Amino acid sequence: MGRDPKAETVAVVIVTYNRAELLRGCLAALAASERPVDAVYVVDNASTDGTAEVLESWAGLDLRVLRPDHNLGGAGGFDLGVRVAHDGGFDRVWLMDDDVVPAPDCLAALLANDGPCLMAVREDRAGRICEKSAIVFDLASPLAIKPKRQSVEDRYPTRAAMPAEIPLQNVAFEGFMVKREVLDVVGFPDPRFFIFYDDADFALRARRAGFPIVAVRDAVLVRQLDFDQQQDTRSWKGYFMYRNLFLVHQRYGENVLVRLKPWLLTLAVVVFSPLRGGLAEARNVVRALRDSRRLAAQPPPPPGPGHTGRYTSPDRPKES
Repeated sequence: MGRDPKAETVAVVIVTYNRAELLRGCLAALAASERPVDAVYVVDNASTDGTAEVLESWAGLDLRVLRPDHNLGGAGGFDLGVRVAHDGGFDRVWLMDDDVVPAPDCLAALLANDGPCLMAVREDRAGRICEKSAIVFDLASPLAIKPKRQSVEDRYPTRAAMPAEIPLQNVAFEGFMVKREVLDVVGFPDPRFFIFYDDADFALRARRAGFPIVAVRDAVLVRQLDFDQQQDTRSWKGYFMYRNLFLVHQRYGENVLVRLKPWLLTLAVVVFSPLRGGLAEARNVVRALRDSRRLAAQPPPPPGPGHTGRYTSPDRPKES
């Protein structure tokens, strides 16, 4: 007998922080899904705006709210939400930020594919493809400054130009769907990333465990915000950007030259910092190199029951 996608259970995991109106739009789109979702876990990352009011007043979804006692970052939020969904026994977990709106048939298009790791294809509000998941993620060439060499939007200018499936080497946690069996083998998102590259780290672990990843052309996800790729390298976000980029190279670099690349990048940033981000950027990159080396010596979170992550609360935050 063939697989029945209608019989599979799907839990959505959304991580949100102080973006109540965007969250409202995301939830409304999920409520309008032609194929209903079975549960929606919202990790409210200690929001201080009207997020709690939006969640308390919502109806029409099996909404399960997780409220950690402090901001876990995107990585910590996805780690928490995915673990709780996994504990709930769902067949597939669908990850997304609060600033995306799935098309009514997006979930059905994903479930029509039996692949273990699937990615919806994002577009902006004008209908232009803006899918930045990597077709080529190069951790073998020491000359590649950044490992992402080609994204979906680089290769395919329109959705009509795409094949039905596009093999990927990394993903974004915005429309990424993973089967339970992958989590059983690979484990969960690594909360230590906090922000940036946690999704790339998970994709690398999944692929190295033998699970292919594909983008599904007909699964449409609309991003409500523009991408801002020019992160301020002098800010706290710049620290995490450098640290986690270095960590990916040190953890997954395919040769010694790639694993040493963070040292060269750090030297280059420090030398040119007077022309770029000044002393603040130089401090960020030096700290990032030091801390990434420490994290690279630690394994990713293990799969299976009993993994509690690294949180202040002694117990897992309760569902409300």
